[in-house]
Amino acid sequence: MRLSQLVTKTSKDTSQSDVSRNAQLLTRAGYVNKLMAGVYSYLPLGLRALNKIEQIIREEMNALGAQEVLLPALQPREIWDQTGRWDTVDVLFRFKGAGDRDLALGPTHEEVVTPLVTSFVQSYRDLPRAVYQIQTKFRNEARAKSGLLRGREFRMKDMYSFHATPEDLDAFYEQALAAYKKVYERCGLGAITLVTYASGGIFSKYSHEFQTLTEYGEDTVFRAPGGSIAINKEVVEDVEALRAIVPGYQGGTVELEEAKAIEVGNIFKLSTRFPDAFNATYTDAAGGQQKIYMGCYGIGPSRLLGTIAECLSDDKGLIWPDEVAPYTVHLVSLARTPEETEAAERVYAQLSAQGIDVLYDDRVGPQTGEKLADADLMGMPHRLLISKKTMAANGIEWKPRRATESQVLPFEQFLAQGVQMKAA
Repeated sequence: MRLSQLVTKTSKDTSQSDVSRNAQLLTRAGYVNKLMAGVYSYLPLGLRALNKIEQIIREEMNALGAQEVLLPALQPREIWDQTGRWDTVDVLFRFKGAGDRDLALGPTHEEVVTPLVTSFVQSYRDLPRAVYQIQTKFRNEARAKSGLLRGREFRMKDMYSFHATPEDLDAFYEQALAAYKKVYERCGLGAITLVTYASGGIFSKYSHEFQTLTEYGEDTVFRAPGGSIAINKEVVEDVEALRAIVPGYQGGTVELEEAKAIEVGNIFKLSTRFPDAFNATYTDAAGGQQKIYMGCYGIGPSRLLGTIAECLSDDKGLIWPDEVAPYTVHLVSLARTPEETEAAERVYAQLSAQGIDVLYDDRVGPQTGEKLADADLMGMPHRLLISKKTMAANGIEWKPRRATESQVLPFEQFLAQGVQMKAA
């Protein structure tokens, strides 16, 4: 992609309407644009990153054996009345449709997916089943804030599993938990994302959240120092939970540390709550009617995008992990002669031929400092520079975004390095 053809531009100005770090960085770098509180447009760079996050999630859900579906965002009141949630879900967008019919925009899809999937379940041979979707969701948040972290319109992957027994639900639940860990690892957040026990609400005693540690987080969690298991502040008074969760707690021998974090996913067991509401059962091997057990597994790709921007960035800009970055390489041309321009074009062509995604800064007007600042702000994993200096050395300057120093590589060595960048 030639930067001269990109429809967006970087900006030095910061918005006063949203002071969150992720919104400031993503807006300045030309990834998103705010339409109103909690509602953002995804621009070409932002959409590429979002699509890569969603593809990571899709691959890990498929590995669980879950099947992808796409459910309606527009939902009738009747199904919400059947579960008793029309008047209890306070973030539900409600409105009148044609014929004065009560409708809602889906913030979640239990009411849609439960009767749909269970309509295909007659016997124990039809279980277990799991389906997921990646869709735009809507929640009428009273205080939409923190950029992509708390929106009124956002992307969500929600998966629902259906089981013949609680034990089978438990087994799949553990597999889903492990799959979620893989998602965060691939998105560059594995080392700072904790499995966190939280209240299970009306469905179960506990649920699991995935909390990414950052000083900019809105949630408070407690963990044993250096541990990967945490407890949400709302359940920290539960001594039984502490004994079960924190190794060696034993009534208070471990001094828990308090930390700020961003919730980047949650999973919980719904038990028979929704199948019961729709009178869904299955026939067991003996011919009897049995209850169906459900699990729910949510992760917000757009929220994850914002979390990466919050956590993987510095005072210069974004620092994208390899699997999420819109482009692997940011190629910067400082060409001042036809020979230098030709060299830059040749590098762009050769990298592209190797299958490496390249953002090529071929702009003529901007000076060196502006181009390098834009590269840091946009945050691609590798920056390559072609200039009079590199041409004299018959090479190319390479600087990983996380590195403090660059190095000039001979051209042939650079081409070999390019293959490694593609593998990363």
